[in-house]
Amino acid sequence: MHPSFFPRSLVLTFTLAAGVLTALTPGHAAGVTGLAGTTAPALPTSRSVLELPPSKGNARNSEGSFVTLKDGRILFVYSHFVGDDNDDHAKAVLATRISSDEGETWSGDTVLATPNEDKAMNVMSVSLLRLGNGDIGLFYCLRYSWHDLRMQLRRSSDEGRTWSAPVSCMHASEYYVVNNDRVIRLSSGRLLIPAALHRKFNDENVPSSLDWRGIASFFLSDDDGRTWREAAQALTLASPHTRAGLQEPGVVEMANGVLWGYARTDMGRQYEFFSQDGGNTWSVPQPSRFSSPVSPLSMKRLPGSDHLLAIWNPIPNYQTRPLEKPSGDRTPLIGAIGTGTTDATWGANFLVDRNDVDHEGYCYTAIHFTAKSVLLAYCAGGKADDHRLNRLRIRKIDLAAFTAFAPKAK
Repeated sequence: MHPSFFPRSLVLTFTLAAGVLTALTPGHAAGVTGLAGTTAPALPTSRSVLELPPSKGNARNSEGSFVTLKDGRILFVYSHFVGDDNDDHAKAVLATRISSDEGETWSGDTVLATPNEDKAMNVMSVSLLRLGNGDIGLFYCLRYSWHDLRMQLRRSSDEGRTWSAPVSCMHASEYYVVNNDRVIRLSSGRLLIPAALHRKFNDENVPSSLDWRGIASFFLSDDDGRTWREAAQALTLASPHTRAGLQEPGVVEMANGVLWGYARTDMGRQYEFFSQDGGNTWSVPQPSRFSSPVSPLSMKRLPGSDHLLAIWNPIPNYQTRPLEKPSGDRTPLIGAIGTGTTDATWGANFLVDRNDVDHEGYCYTAIHFTAKSVLLAYCAGGKADDHRLNRLRIRKIDLAAFTAFAPKAK
């Protein structure tokens, strides 16, 4: 959700043992070597189960989130752009799809109308979350101008058939960037929204009026999303050399209850920060173990486990290859399994996606676990799509494939 001079990158870091990429989805390059990060092996059970390329009148399909319904079906909601403009501020609607077989096949689109979308520049960046009372929470961003971008929450008590009126999660008219699939519910029941605040230099309604150095901010709800407040502390990146600051933050709750926050930067790494009071106060941001271009990291806990799954783009070796468009620095997409914040607590990286023929770029990954697999939805545009954000891909990986690649006990 930033202008093109701050490209979105997403790298998946899953840790695996030795091997090389042998095959991806149909039409993907096989056995290509020489690119930094590609010594990570591909998972044998990894496969694409849905491709949503752009088309005439639908310039972009991107940024989604999943939730499992009470009858076992999976609901997926994503940003479906309307018209021939693929910019973040272009017109879009929220589209829904349903899978009845754990993500193997998917229904067609149903458009989910959102209140006031006709008055807004754009609607996008969905998070779906099962709330404490059993409702489904639909979180999304409404962009009214370059000075007013805020997250809304609608609830469904009938498994997505109908939705309540929206509640604004941010009360002030400011520009808050919240990535898709970012809203979390803590073990305490508290809801947390990680956001990047972008202050304005002036009142002109253009992208250049904003300060693109993100200020990591956090919004909290202790009544299941009915009311919201801003956390006591926001975070900045204390460097005179950054043009990005702390952009597109995310948070994961670790097994010990500590919150591990992270944000993309232009300093060569994701920066990390920690909270021991449920997101109200945070430690000073520091470089994390995840090397990264200006591209988002996604991370979630495996259900019933202390292990974390991380997905991101590692830093390529820029000195030995050109940055081909449209992929740029958002390839390859890798993943890893870990339990802590140091390299010693993570296993080897594994390859999630890569295509050096069509120069696909990968970012904005949503992670969703089923009984025996994980679904990853992410942008995967290549040459035929004109931009890396224009194509949406859903990939399915069997959870059993991660067993051999968990960090080794010390």
